Amino acid sequence: MKMTTRSELKLSEKLGYGLGDMASNFYMGFFAIFLLYYYTDIYGLAPAAVGTMFLVTKIIDAVSDPAMGLIADRTESRFGKYRPYLLWMAIPYGLLGYALFLGPELSETGKLVYAYVTYSAVMLAYTAINVPYSALLAVISPLAEERTKATTFRFMLASLGTLSVAAFATPLTRWLGGGDELLGFRLTMAVFAVGSVALFWITFASTKERIRPRVSNSSVREDFAALKKNVSWIVLAIAGILIVTGLITRMSSIAFYVKYYLTDDGELVFLIFDRMAVFTSCGLIGQLIGAFLTTRLSQHFDKHRLVLAMSVLHAALLAVCFVLPPDNYWLAVAVHSLGMLTFGVTITLLFAMYTDCAEFGEWQSGRRTSGLIVSASMFSLKFGSAVGGAIPGFFLAGFGFVANTVQTAESTLGIRIMFNLVPAALMVGGGLLMLLYRIDRTTLGRIESELIARRASAPV
Repeated sequence: MKMTTRSELKLSEKLGYGLGDMASNFYMGFFAIFLLYYYTDIYGLAPAAVGTMFLVTKIIDAVSDPAMGLIADRTESRFGKYRPYLLWMAIPYGLLGYALFLGPELSETGKLVYAYVTYSAVMLAYTAINVPYSALLAVISPLAEERTKATTFRFMLASLGTLSVAAFATPLTRWLGGGDELLGFRLTMAVFAVGSVALFWITFASTKERIRPRVSNSSVREDFAALKKNVSWIVLAIAGILIVTGLITRMSSIAFYVKYYLTDDGELVFLIFDRMAVFTSCGLIGQLIGAFLTTRLSQHFDKHRLVLAMSVLHAALLAVCFVLPPDNYWLAVAVHSLGMLTFGVTITLLFAMYTDCAEFGEWQSGRRTSGLIVSASMFSLKFGSAVGGAIPGFFLAGFGFVANTVQTAESTLGIRIMFNLVPAALMVGGGLLMLLYRIDRTTLGRIESELIARRASAPV
């Protein structure tokens, strides 16, 4: 392997890398907050049918995510292994995201089929651009500290992306739709689609692949065999699924919690922002602050121990939110924001830890399979998004939810449980798995120094 001599990243490169996740979260943030609500309250699909769709379509991802990792690891181009996909896949990604909210007038069955097709297609596009994007982090620097810094920028800008959605989606929907909520969603998604394409191209132009592995001549079976020996990666993948599922369950429930429990009637409470926009925006500001604090915290504590502590603290805050009465709107905003701050630390660390697992895998087996390893991060995001979106759908159906009416005591309880207690249990489960993670700071330092020596002596 060969490697350029400069391992420290310029501010422009860290910023450019982070913009790629802002591009991703223009979509994933929009989907997390609004997709279930759009399907049930605007497009007229049954909650249980939507929940089932979210789960069934993950069968595709179970194949496509590792397949894309294998493809990216074997790509050779003048742009590198991973960067070219940011250039090639940006426009398909943008168009398919827009198509998801096109909302054609069809029969009930036709609408459901359209939802299946477009949701599956946009998730495939997400795989094709985001598995290489995440793998890029593992090769932009051989130093874990630099990768953690880049990850911090990534999740600060990811938070800004979702914050932009949370703050401006409902005002844009009202303004662009002129009272037609379906049209408003369609045009608002078009705005975010154009922004997403532009940001991915900026990431492509501003980053470099400094670690250039030799062309892979190993078989797929050998790559998977090496991966199975990486116990910390297995632990991290499962923990990531649980934690992301917990987050998306909560995010998918926000619209219902604010509208039906905190009785949001669309009244503006701050400038152009209604209760929904303020609630989600404040939470995402908290996540942004958490991402900003991550680099400093990781300099003093092992990453996996921080993930454990933050996950348990987040769960405790969700328990507090569960008992809050509906007239304590601003207190609910504060508790939600503190919980999202802890999540900002957790998610930033998780994605830095995936690249640590890639380093460990190369050190252990001699194979660099960054794309395959980080495909687990994409699968955790998409599987978590699917299950996290499905859980509220099934809860709404099970507790007798009826869209756009005053809710019964039973359906209101279901909304509170799915917004607070279910995510809390998932967060605790993911955090406790960190007790089995084995790559601590001392081990990582040894791995770094040995790999740098190996790469320096390897033939070009």
